[in-house]
Amino acid sequence: MDCEQRNIVNNLIDSYHAIGGINRLDSANLPSKRTIIATCERLLQLLFPGYHDEDPIPADELEMITGERIAGLVETLEVEVAKTLRLRDDETGEQHSELRQQARELVCKFLRELPKIRHLLQSDVEAAYEGDPAAKNFDEIILAYPCIEAIAIQRCAHCLYELNIPLIPRIMTEFAHNLTGIDIHPGATIGTHFFIDHGTGVVIGETSVIGNFVKLYHGVTLGARNFPKDENGRIVKGNKRHPNVEDHVVIYPHATVLGGKTTIGTRSTIGANVFLRESIPPDSFATNVGEKLNLINKITGEAVEPIETGNDS
Repeated sequence: MDCEQRNIVNNLIDSYHAIGGINRLDSANLPSKRTIIATCERLLQLLFPGYHDEDPIPADELEMITGERIAGLVETLEVEVAKTLRLRDDETGEQHSELRQQARELVCKFLRELPKIRHLLQSDVEAAYEGDPAAKNFDEIILAYPCIEAIAIQRCAHCLYELNIPLIPRIMTEFAHNLTGIDIHPGATIGTHFFIDHGTGVVIGETSVIGNFVKLYHGVTLGARNFPKDENGRIVKGNKRHPNVEDHVVIYPHATVLGGKTTIGTRSTIGANVFLRESIPPDSFATNVGEKLNLINKITGEAVEPIETGNDS
């Protein structure tokens, strides 16, 4: 059966000329999504040696294996980071060799942060063990809990994000999102001992700031309250849009907390399905009563009022 291949090709070519914005022709190559995904898996091997490997890692070969993995990452990431930096070529006029050197320096800065990231991840594993009575041991948490993979990849992506490396951090966290159902933007700042129980459906926006010893359940959203627009009606980028969550806060399933001026005070608890757009003081317990927010001081048992923050802008 003739499927009229020539007509299909011609129609597609016509479409490429007619429809802009989703073509990338005669321009610098973009980073490879497959390579970035493979890089995430290699980073997990470095962060949790022995947990993401098919074969055991002998202790007397650890230095050699680690050296080989670091060398491979430097080589791979240098190429991919240079591709993202090349996106700025029209503005900077930087030569390819200069971009490669800049990319190598950025990659080395990132890799030097891996011991600090491991320290944070140890605290996250501890938080999962302490926060989940079903957890039997650290092995189970590292191998089976989706939050650990999502948080590990986000912590690496956040480091690249802080180095102002374009595109790659977002590819990494969207890979983790696809893998685990947990969507954490690489821009989100997260403290120690972070635990997401179950995890599916969690969304944490770019400008969220999360303190230490915070526990979230599935379906929690830390989102934007509104999207300010400029004089041309376009959404303003880069402003503070997402909430702050202070230390020792627990947020139960399907709660939604919105707004860049919204702060959840230390040691507060947000009940399931709560919809919150105002700041609440420390030691508060927020629940829904009908369509109204019920806010109780956990220490005195007295009702308290949320702190009106106004519209974000």
